Amino acid sequence: MQEKKVTERVGYFYDKLYDWIIEKGPAVLLGIAVFFVGMWLINVLSRWLNRKLQRRKVSSSLQPFFLSVTVIVLRILLIFLIMQIMGIQLTIFAALVGAVGVAAGLALSGTMQNFASGVLILLLKPFKVGDNIIAQGQEGTVSMIQLFFTIVTTFDNRKVVIPNSKLSNEVIINISAIGSRRLDIELKFSYGVDLQVIRKVIEETIAESKSILKSPEKRIGISLLEESGYKVLINVWLEAHGFYDARLAFQEKLLENLKSSGIALPGMAAG
Repeated sequence: MQEKKVTERVGYFYDKLYDWIIEKGPAVLLGIAVFFVGMWLINVLSRWLNRKLQRRKVSSSLQPFFLSVTVIVLRILLIFLIMQIMGIQLTIFAALVGAVGVAAGLALSGTMQNFASGVLILLLKPFKVGDNIIAQGQEGTVSMIQLFFTIVTTFDNRKVVIPNSKLSNEVIINISAIGSRRLDIELKFSYGVDLQVIRKVIEETIAESKSILKSPEKRIGISLLEESGYKVLINVWLEAHGFYDARLAFQEKLLENLKSSGIALPGMAAG
């Protein structure tokens, strides 16, 4: 009697399995086929996208990000498609994914803001690695641009890590993008000093300096008249990179030439 019941249960199980295979088997086989074909197509698309990004010279920081996001999204869509083909209900799964997404978005809102700003910086390129910038009260050279932050090395060799959201939402001064910077020097002289003598010394100093650019043109003139004397403004142009060293060298040479020419500055007796 017991053996008969076992035999009936086994028979019932096989009947159900047979019915399931007849009903669901084709969909399962189709889903498996779609999975392998889809994975092959995703790999082909990934290689094509990689070549496209390299030809367009997209930032090396963005290339792996775009590739990985594209592959992940396509694989998720492929899984949804296969589940739909196999007749698996997606309602509960979609609700769970949505809830997790909302919670993650709220928890990582600041991080995602930095991430989105990093993508914009790498795409729009308001500055690039090697540029000298002024941002967040810091002046230095951009040494690294990541998706979440940018590293600026200041001229006194401090490493400053700036969140990208600060760089995309506030003013950035790129002082080396154009390639040249203007040096402004203002000197005060008494009315007893001849302007033409001063101009000659300044022009000779500019001509001697190898760091002064020929273009744009230099400018020398009186910027202010006061009771105790007048001020002379000098505008010359230097290469943006190495600006500070060139400025120090030029100012030192100018002071030496003024002194050797017998021109006295305030607080300095004539030579």
